[in-house]
Amino acid sequence: MENKETVAELFSRFAEVYQERYMDQSLYAEGLDAFLAPLIGNPPKVLDVACGPGNITQYLLARRPEIDVLGIDLAEKMLELACNNNPTAHFKQMDARNIEQLPNRFDGIICGFVLPYLSGEETVSLIQQCSTRLNPNGLLYLSTMEDKYEKSGYQLPSSGQGPGVYMYFHEAAQLIGVLETNGFEVIFQDRKKYLDNKGGPVTDLILLARKSA
Repeated sequence: MENKETVAELFSRFAEVYQERYMDQSLYAEGLDAFLAPLIGNPPKVLDVACGPGNITQYLLARRPEIDVLGIDLAEKMLELACNNNPTAHFKQMDARNIEQLPNRFDGIICGFVLPYLSGEETVSLIQQCSTRLNPNGLLYLSTMEDKYEKSGYQLPSSGQGPGVYMYFHEAAQLIGVLETNGFEVIFQDRKKYLDNKGGPVTDLILLARKSA
C-alpha cells in the first residue's frame, strides 16, 4: 500500500462516487450468500475490512440483521457513509494491515476488494492476521482483481475518478496456497468478468475459505 494518508485522503474525496457505483452488490450475491449460509454464532460476529461506504455490510444485514458487524476503513468519509447506511453496525477508523490489534475474534471476516491496494507481502500478512482473528470454523471472504502480479502498476481508482493509485493484481493459485498454509480450506471460488470504464477486460476473483477447527 502507498502512503496510507494519501490513500485515505483519496478515498475520502471520492467516497460518494464510490458509494453511487458500488452499493449494489447483486453481481457478487452468490459469493456473499455462500458466506452467509454457514455463518454461525449467537449472534455471528463479522469483521468487514476496508468496509468503504458499508456496501457489503448493508448486503449482509439485509439478509441476516442479527449479525454483529464491525467495519474498519482508513477514509473518514467512507466511515461516515457506512454509518449512515448501516445504523445498527459499528465502525472504526483503522488500517487493514493492522487487524491483529483488534482484541476480539470473529466468526467471519470480509475482505472485499482491499487486496488490489495491498502488495503480495501485505496480502500474506493480512491472511495470516485473519487466521488469528477468526474462531475455529470461521469464514474468510476475499475478493480481488485477478491477473498476473507483474501487471500491477498505477491505475485510476475503481470509481473511475481521481489521481492514479498503485493497484496490485493477484492470482488464484497464489492466494489459495497462502490460505492453505495458514490453516484454511477453500470452499467456494467464483469469477466475474466485465469491461472497465475504458472498455478493457476485468476479472474479479472471489474466494471463500473456512478456518480449520
